[in-house]
Amino acid sequence: MSQPQDRAALKAAIYARMMEMEAQELEVAKEHYRSYLSDASLGQGAQADRGAVAEASESLELAHSFDHPVQTHQAKIDALENLDFEVTDEVGPGAVVAFSGKNFVVAVSTSAFEVEGGKYMGISEQSPIYQAMRGLTEGESFTFNGREVELDEVF
Repeated sequence: MSQPQDRAALKAAIYARMMEMEAQELEVAKEHYRSYLSDASLGQGAQADRGAVAEASESLELAHSFDHPVQTHQAKIDALENLDFEVTDEVGPGAVVAFSGKNFVVAVSTSAFEVEGGKYMGISEQSPIYQAMRGLTEGESFTFNGREVELDEVF
């Protein structure tokens, strides 16, 4: 088990990595949005034949489809910025939880990522696994998908 100082430093590194990931995803989503929005413009004085109008309309629809990822990643950044990431002994928002050789961060859902040699994955407060372990502490158990799981670490 990690020492309290180590846990605080590790949590700070995890938080920084999650923010970095979401910021990168937000920029990619914004770039896609801008690109397709730009393609949707016919330009001043352009001849608006049916093909050009159809192509511009399709690009506009695609641009709007990228608006949702922009909003989603911005919401995740906002949630992370407003999350208490202090060391804790109870599973709740901002907690890092380890069990069965896996590490989860109760914050926002993310793909797997590495920090200081450990693999982590962000889960949301709405996830079923979080609901099953909410409020528990290290050493306590919960049942998930018919299996009894013991919490190895909570911080």
